[in-house]
Amino acid sequence: MDSYINSVDFFKGNKPEDIAAQYGTPLYVYNEDILRNCMRTVKNIITKYPYTANFSIKANSNLHIIKIAIEEGLNCDAVSINEAKILLHAGQSKEKIFFVPNNVSEEELQEAIDLGIMTALDSLDQLERYGKLNKGGRCAIRLNPGVGAGHHEKVITAGKNTKFAIVDSDLDEAIAIAKKYDLKIVGICQHVGSLFMDPTPFLQAVKNLLYMAKKFDNLEFIDFGGGYGVPYHKLADEQPFDFEGFSKKFEALLDEFISEVGYTPLFKTEPGRYVACESCVLLGRIHATKNNAGKKFAGSDIGMTTLVRPSLYDSHHDIEIIRDNEVVTPANSEVESITVTGNICESGDILCKDRELPVIKTGDLIAVLDAGAYGYSMCSEYNSRFKPAEVLITSNGDTKLIRRRQTLEDLLSLY
Repeated sequence: MDSYINSVDFFKGNKPEDIAAQYGTPLYVYNEDILRNCMRTVKNIITKYPYTANFSIKANSNLHIIKIAIEEGLNCDAVSINEAKILLHAGQSKEKIFFVPNNVSEEELQEAIDLGIMTALDSLDQLERYGKLNKGGRCAIRLNPGVGAGHHEKVITAGKNTKFAIVDSDLDEAIAIAKKYDLKIVGICQHVGSLFMDPTPFLQAVKNLLYMAKKFDNLEFIDFGGGYGVPYHKLADEQPFDFEGFSKKFEALLDEFISEVGYTPLFKTEPGRYVACESCVLLGRIHATKNNAGKKFAGSDIGMTTLVRPSLYDSHHDIEIIRDNEVVTPANSEVESITVTGNICESGDILCKDRELPVIKTGDLIAVLDAGAYGYSMCSEYNSRFKPAEVLITSNGDTKLIRRRQTLEDLLSLY
């Protein structure tokens, strides 16, 4: 693929330089049509049985994007009480919020109880604490299906080497703790990890969770988690996740479970990355180029404070170069091996290393693709850099500021 931006008309007739001039760089730019289409895809993963897709807002907690998710009929997941409060502020009803924390204080659990939000407990200790706080209440528990999946060991959230969830061997004790406090376990959930393109481990985890579900009578819901991958190597023609084939295999497992247990609970998944990732490009400006020991470097204003994934996970993001509002591609430019870095005082502040890209010049814009998930939500103020603005290109082609850039006053406001 020569240019993803051009192939999907990402900017919908707007000139990238005009957007950069108006809002500054670095800048998160979202395309509303792509965002809504991704939401509709996950909403229809299961059509045969009662099903909801819960947008996991840790991937992107922008209020405007949450409101679009609510408009599209998605429920939402929260992993902190503050995320739950943001969802309430955005207009999500408490009945459609699923609170899935880990290692939280009694105060945070109590807040969720007071707000009337369904909570999943992910350890025997947390279940005991919750029982003391909410005797006779209703809750869910997070189970470890024994299978993990993901693009990096730091995002695998099930299996043997993880801090998350209750393992199968402790399930009887969890049921006993619930009985001790007259807690009704109405749902179970799992999460195997983030960004898998091969659904095989996930489907095995589904099998395992459904097996554990047989220990319960008439669960109200079973939540299988998320983690569906997106093709981060678009320019190399990586193919998207095969939802059609996946859904058929998924529903076949549900068929078998329902025929065996004789009831049909509400099924849920928790997509986060897939919902928001492809809808966003991160615009930045090249402020310097240099050669060090025979290696070419291009220095941008997209530091690890703005996008940490490459530094934290060695994650790949495709990068497109924009010059005079046109995408520079291998078809219309020479190609060179170059390392693109940010503006943070750390040697690990690297967007890509020794990558074959069209020749980059000082003053060029760069567009980092697939930046909508775990982009802004993981920003920091290290080096006292401002968090960037976020802009939405609406379905009618207008640009709308959906979060302003930080200011010095913001940085000083807590002192």
